[in-house]
Amino acid sequence: MVHHQIKVVQALASTLTAGGRGVTGTAFPNQPQKALKLYEFEGSPFCRRVREVLTLLNLDYEVYPCPKGGTKYRQFVKENGGKLRFPYFVDENTGTAMYESVAIIDYLFKHYGKSGKTPKKYAHYPKYPVVALVGTVINGARGVWVNPKIVDRDAPEKLLNLWGFEASPYTRIVRGVLTELEIPFVFHNVAKECWQDQGPAALRLKPGKYVPLKGGKREKIVPVMGRVKQDIQVPYLEDPNTGAKLFESESIVNYLQKQYGELT
Repeated sequence: MVHHQIKVVQALASTLTAGGRGVTGTAFPNQPQKALKLYEFEGSPFCRRVREVLTLLNLDYEVYPCPKGGTKYRQFVKENGGKLRFPYFVDENTGTAMYESVAIIDYLFKHYGKSGKTPKKYAHYPKYPVVALVGTVINGARGVWVNPKIVDRDAPEKLLNLWGFEASPYTRIVRGVLTELEIPFVFHNVAKECWQDQGPAALRLKPGKYVPLKGGKREKIVPVMGRVKQDIQVPYLEDPNTGAKLFESESIVNYLQKQYGELT
């Protein structure tokens, strides 16, 4: 078994390949009334493109993991969309269901961006996502295949809740495990909203007590996360099925494996 700190280094290296995408986002997102739904798997470079934009727009969304070899949600995508391709995006607010990462990105900017237009930085992607693919390989191809050792069991009755942002290496590790265990969850984006947010929780660019941007999304999240000094640390997981509330990626991974992984 790969040591957790090695996984952190790999996830961080994978994050760096994206050149900073998936870190920052608007403090004032246009969150729709009905939840956005993304059928994807963590290790897909095409899915990563969409997740980066969802963080930039700071939108929360439901994730239905579809790893290779998975049995829970891949069939749903094929039956409803007509083909087994990912990401598959569903927006019940507009009655939209669609494939193709670039098309989904344009849609997100059109409906949930400030200007309704896709920024140049996100308007042109190479046909083959080589850089993102390299990031997947560096990350040990985690979040690509279903865990072959898990017991074929029903998904949890209630969706788990995970707070983080796309480029967080610690959050990436947790999302990989959720993918491999086919556990659906709500991903609550807490993108960094201003320069004072930059850096790890204990080593931010601005020293002293952390003060989130007034009126921003992070300010509303602080009471939920309940950390001292108004600190925001990700990932943070809440499991309404058991009442568990956990910080620290290693603790969360251990919990997920014990609760939803192999029988002991």
